[in-house]
Amino acid sequence: MEQIEFRAVIKFLTKQGKPPQTIMNEMETVYGDQCPGKTMIYKWHGLFKHGRESIEDDPRPGRPVEATISDNVEKIEKLILEDARLNKKQLSALVGVSDTTILRILHDHLGMTKVSARWVPRMLTPPQKQQRIDASKHFLELCGAEPTPILEQIVTGDETWVHHFEPESKQESMQWHKKGTPPPKKFKVSESAGKIMATVFWDCEGILLVDYKEKGVNITGEYYARTLERLKEAVKEKRRGKWTKGVLLLQVNAPVHKSNVAMAALHKCGFQSLTHPPCSPDLAPSDYYLFPNLKKELRGKKFRDDEEVKAAILAHFESKEKKNFFDGIEKLISRSKKCIELKGNYIEKEK
Repeated sequence: MEQIEFRAVIKFLTKQGKPPQTIMNEMETVYGDQCPGKTMIYKWHGLFKHGRESIEDDPRPGRPVEATISDNVEKIEKLILEDARLNKKQLSALVGVSDTTILRILHDHLGMTKVSARWVPRMLTPPQKQQRIDASKHFLELCGAEPTPILEQIVTGDETWVHHFEPESKQESMQWHKKGTPPPKKFKVSESAGKIMATVFWDCEGILLVDYKEKGVNITGEYYARTLERLKEAVKEKRRGKWTKGVLLLQVNAPVHKSNVAMAALHKCGFQSLTHPPCSPDLAPSDYYLFPNLKKELRGKKFRDDEEVKAAILAHFESKEKKNFFDGIEKLISRSKKCIELKGNYIEKEK
């Protein structure tokens, strides 16, 4: 549910004369994990109690909406460059403007859209396209006529949020029903506020390392450096002989991955880096393959806490055969070819 809809509920209950704590208790009963926080409920209860009628966000005092937008374009662009996975609600909280304003800035002023859960430019610049072409050509040259040995050297990984509940997509929730009968009723649901960050590293044989961070805990360069050290030990323990052949680490260009402390750890551990172009989730196996498949299986299921989410993630990965993981890595070949064919443009879909 959108924040503005929650405000409508708070306004209605306030008009009934109910105190904020009662409103909070009633909303928690109805919305559960999706219920807004105490701060929001008390704030809007006070505003409605003292005569406010609008449930919309106010523009900054004395500033027209267009001025608010122009003031925040650069700020939002900087945040996206630092973390392309931020959603509109997170950006709204960081910048202090409404979700609607965030979307206007992203779409109309920055020309951005989402690809594989990341904000990326709708129209790549010529240099960005060339970087993607060059990286794809380099990878294909590295693979040569017999790519299997190179694919077996690759270790890749990334971070993703996993919610306690994420509703099924429209396509996934489709049902059969007899012609002429009304379709089944479906109620609007939204993803839960409860979530956990999973950092997953894997190769063509399976999962090597999974680490978790709770909501509100930032991933830093220091954390990532320690994770790389743990990854090295995991490779040595789980893949006999792989380390001596050389490990090619494929990681996206997130700021924490490219921080000085993380890069120092990467070289100290002895990983070799595969070139990955910026703004290219469609060329990252975790983004185009591993995470979408994981979330497709978890979508529509409700988990009571982080531990149940962790157990579901583990069960999902353990249920997959080696071929499943090899296929995900191998798709990088066809995607690299497609990227060159498209002259550096995004690969929107690939069967």
